[in-house]
Amino acid sequence: MESLPVSTVAATKSVESLNEVTVLFAGDSGDGMQLTGSQFTLATAFAQNDLATLPDFPAEIRAPAGTTYGVSGFQLHFGSVNVRTPGDEVDLLVAMNPAALKVNLERVRRGGAIIVNVNAFKPHSLKLAGYKDGNPLEEGELQDYRVFEVELSRMTEEALKGFGLDKKAVDRSKNMFALGLTLWLYSRPLKPAIEWLSKKFAKRPELVKANIHLLKKGYHFGETTEDFVVQYEVAPARLSPGTYRAIRGVEALALGLVAASSKSSLDLFYGSYPITPASDLLHHLSRYKNFGVKTFQAEDEIAAIGAAIGASFGGNLGVCATSGPGLTLKAESTGLAVMMELPVVIIGVQRGGPSTGLPTKTEQSDLLQAMYGRNGEAPLPVLSASTPGDCFYAAYEACMVAIRHMTPVILLADGYVANGAEPWRIPSSSELGGFDVSFAGMTNRKVDGKDVFLPYVRDSSTLARPWAKPGTPGLEHRLGGLEKQHETGDVSYDPENHEFMTNLRASKVERVGQFIEPTEIYGHEEGDLLIVGWGSTDGVIKTAVDRLHNRGLKVGTIQLRYINPLPSDLGAILGRFDGYLVPEMNKGQLVRILRDRFLLPFTALNKIQGQPFKASEIVEAAINHCEEIN
Repeated sequence: MESLPVSTVAATKSVESLNEVTVLFAGDSGDGMQLTGSQFTLATAFAQNDLATLPDFPAEIRAPAGTTYGVSGFQLHFGSVNVRTPGDEVDLLVAMNPAALKVNLERVRRGGAIIVNVNAFKPHSLKLAGYKDGNPLEEGELQDYRVFEVELSRMTEEALKGFGLDKKAVDRSKNMFALGLTLWLYSRPLKPAIEWLSKKFAKRPELVKANIHLLKKGYHFGETTEDFVVQYEVAPARLSPGTYRAIRGVEALALGLVAASSKSSLDLFYGSYPITPASDLLHHLSRYKNFGVKTFQAEDEIAAIGAAIGASFGGNLGVCATSGPGLTLKAESTGLAVMMELPVVIIGVQRGGPSTGLPTKTEQSDLLQAMYGRNGEAPLPVLSASTPGDCFYAAYEACMVAIRHMTPVILLADGYVANGAEPWRIPSSSELGGFDVSFAGMTNRKVDGKDVFLPYVRDSSTLARPWAKPGTPGLEHRLGGLEKQHETGDVSYDPENHEFMTNLRASKVERVGQFIEPTEIYGHEEGDLLIVGWGSTDGVIKTAVDRLHNRGLKVGTIQLRYINPLPSDLGAILGRFDGYLVPEMNKGQLVRILRDRFLLPFTALNKIQGQPFKASEIVEAAINHCEEIN
């Protein structure tokens, strides 16, 4: 096809305004789809749109190229409106090979657009992808979509002739052409990607030059080709005033921990053993040595939490993070921290299970383990993070609770919220609640006329015991996993004392409820249905509630930050609604806790597919439930 002159083609282009768009980049795990998606996200943040992302990784480190098992995807929903989810349906799919098309076609809405790298649709690749009946580009399978066949591989090779790159490096660069084309299609700026490439490959100037050249080639191809006759614009979103940045959940967790360390004037110690999807937290925290952060990669999960407990015993902020299998391995040491009553924050970034399960996919299947997965009666506060930006505040709050109440705390995130991104307004230090950290003095009680230190004397408000720094004169005391005598901390096998201390530790956790803010209801404050969520279901539930309101249903929702203890006002809120729906990415774990506590007919809505809910799924379930109760 002979291209028209640039000026003539440009004159034929029309510009269409959209309120929101969902784009999905998909290809082999070696095609750079995560990088492409993250750079499109960065450009979208610069364009001041609201956004939500869903990175989707293959479980295999390097699955056979061209197979469906190795498809890597990055979905981005952005707009001028309030964006809370990565999108139910995809408006544009960029498929780098047949396998990417095969895996993701069902996500694309009817009438949506598909850009395919037509050079990859060869007999061998089609066979690897499972297309046994021929080429889908020729068999009419895509007749309900707008398909753009782009020779990404060929144009990349031609554009990079003379740059001195080997064939492998050239092939891996085609994602930059695709990125440039997509940036043009949605009127995104090139500058953020150019600056990132210049910094990323600063020591390889030939790669900087080649990738920027290819990025611009893709952009100009969109301007000059006859294939794309429409360019889209998405106006900036109306966000609250402030300074924003696009942030991933795992980055926000790291910043929340560093902020807690700074505000409390406690050194942060982070003990970790690598496990997907929690490993990135170690990478991010290791960059904050200038804030006094100490990171330790242990030989196993048990050593990681043991080191964090030791750091807390020494008067530091001890933190560790893991996923489901690691939370199991940490169970015994977590019980030790409960018995010793030391402030330790344990972050659980949940993934599909059991065992290795779906290590790169998301799930909410560790809630019951966080609640009950320890021997004996070992209660502790359990909190959850609801969005990537909220991870900052959840981490900060978990540290505050641990220190204020002298207890280990489990903070649950999941793969979706940890790997996803959204615009985040950077808070000022004055916006964050302060820490009241105090260590025990020389003595705290007189016994037989003598000044002594009693390590298990309680604060009247929180029931927290004093935090005694080792090495402080006069504060010598016994510490370990054996049952403590009330106040003295001596080893005790007395049956009545054991029951008393067990109840006391439980009461201390319940006292956390006195500090929980009143529960916010989104939507109707009374009516037909209350949707109760926790963790990463927040955005999709609120989106569903908005759609249900448009249908005239009186529906509200609450999102639980605290699962143990539950908010004290929850019972009163439940009494205002006729029915209850609990969406979870598990077999129904929160719903069991709620039924046990309130003896009400909570209905479970469960999804265990390694993917987050779609708003349409919750809308359908809510409508059916309202019809049943009415």
